Amino acid sequence: MGELWTIPAFVFVATLLAVSALYQLVFRAGQTQKAISRRLTDSQGPSNALEALDALRRERGFVDVENPWLRGLNDLMMQTGLNLDRKLVLAAVIAFAVLLFLLLGLALGYGPIALVGAFALALSLTVLFFKFVRARRVAQFAQQLPDAIDLIVRGVRVGYPLPVALGLVAREMPAPIGAEFGLTSDEITFGQDVKTAVENLYRRVGQDDLLFLVVAINVQSQTGGSLAEILVRLSRLVRNRAKVHLKIRALTAEGRISAKFLSAMPFVLFAIVSVVSPAYFGEVRHHPVVVPALVYAAISLVIGNIMMYRMVNFKF
Repeated sequence: MGELWTIPAFVFVATLLAVSALYQLVFRAGQTQKAISRRLTDSQGPSNALEALDALRRERGFVDVENPWLRGLNDLMMQTGLNLDRKLVLAAVIAFAVLLFLLLGLALGYGPIALVGAFALALSLTVLFFKFVRARRVAQFAQQLPDAIDLIVRGVRVGYPLPVALGLVAREMPAPIGAEFGLTSDEITFGQDVKTAVENLYRRVGQDDLLFLVVAINVQSQTGGSLAEILVRLSRLVRNRAKVHLKIRALTAEGRISAKFLSAMPFVLFAIVSVVSPAYFGEVRHHPVVVPALVYAAISLVIGNIMMYRMVNFKF
């Protein structure tokens, strides 16, 4: 009986840690701009320009690493727009893995299979969470990008330099595009060249259409020409791509709903049967065929989701 009390205790502690870490990850995101503004206010002299520029990059999570896997993971976390503490993220993953280990142990037994599965599932769900937050933020950015380009065009046509036109976007547009262009304008103010600043903008956001803007600005800065005319055509191109994207989502809506329904159905049926008849799976839970069957089912589910994802998501 003493060992049975430890399981709810571990579940409670792990759940408390996971919820606390998730709260810190999500609700501290709004503090990013306040911290950046504080750093900029403290950095008034020209001698502090490099320190202020480094503070901007660190505050936003911009880290240069050689390892491509770590660089991709860092960029994914940076593109979520959340002010993430790396140690806090690691603590949240560990707490979530402990919680999953306790839950999986009830079905598979507290052994190495449950331990490895818990950590793998915790890492996978954490990455999926970051991808979900990033995708939502990128979608908001994509909706605002054509209007931001039009604002840059108006600024350039009335005679403003490009850095000032970028600052207009930061002042006139809401988040997330206003905050990102504000960081770009601040980088240029503190000595970064325009080419590197807009490339950093693309790396911070990761939105595909933004690459067109980066290329247009870089090419115009090297070869000359009317930047306003280039951006007018670019704005028209981005709007047309957005229309095509919406048409594709409308045509593939049925397939996406079917994929979600088929993926969730096994878990829903398992939960319903467990509630209606708790002893239904008790007789076969410890059978040697259960673990291979669950592994096969998980692999089949993953393969099926990948195939359905490829059917409804494609580049254009």
